[in-house]
Amino acid sequence: MRVALYQCSPHPLEVADNLERLRVQAAEAASQGAALVVFPEMFLSGYNIGARAARELAQPSDGPAAQTIRDIARSSGIAIVYGYPELSDDGQVYNAVQMIDAQGARRCNYRKTHLYGELDKSMFSAGDAHFPVVEMDGWKLGFLICYDVEFPENARRLALAGVDLMLVPTANMAPYDFVAQVTVRARAFENQCYLVYANYCGSEGSIHYCGQSSICAPDGQQIGLAGRDDVLLIAELDRASMSESQAINTYFKDRRPAFYSGLGEP
Repeated sequence: MRVALYQCSPHPLEVADNLERLRVQAAEAASQGAALVVFPEMFLSGYNIGARAARELAQPSDGPAAQTIRDIARSSGIAIVYGYPELSDDGQVYNAVQMIDAQGARRCNYRKTHLYGELDKSMFSAGDAHFPVVEMDGWKLGFLICYDVEFPENARRLALAGVDLMLVPTANMAPYDFVAQVTVRARAFENQCYLVYANYCGSEGSIHYCGQSSICAPDGQQIGLAGRDDVLLIAELDRASMSESQAINTYFKDRRPAFYSGLGEP
């Protein structure tokens, strides 16, 4: 399966503009044979926008933006994963990611579970323990958002659910280049799966994003790696290579779960 990610500078508060960018990049990714394209965290609204703007721009998971993206996915023939501020039925605002498939069906909505810093915590409620797994073209897909992937338990939970590909929209900033350079490769390797890490580049207010989006293979190699500029990055996922890596790196065969039972305690 061929997958794509779009690394870009954020356009804060410009929902219509961001939907147009999504349309252009989805069509381009599809023209290059990608079955799936991943956009950064809070792509529709921008990330560093403050609580008031986050609430004003928040939409239900089936709101107007989702309807537009359903049309884009159908017309381009590609599945789309994008970040946005979600307004829930009970009035809470979540940092969310939604997947819409190539037929325009909404396949899942995931809410960020681990909020980073005062900016995240001032804008959003934390998501509950809901970690959806979506099947697509014979692959099992799981979802995390930015800071979520820095907790190994989150990625291992998805791997134990059989996920082959983790999709991680992010808004990772300086000085946390280590996460983009090392952590995401480690998560792919230790869980023997593919991982797509779609980050911003450029600046947004006082935040300077570190770019370096990547598509990581189960052997820890970055089969797609962005620099610090806007780019549409595409790579081919190979199930045979994943199986070969899993045969050599037998973490799941060698695990001793009885030793880990207390790790969830405070």
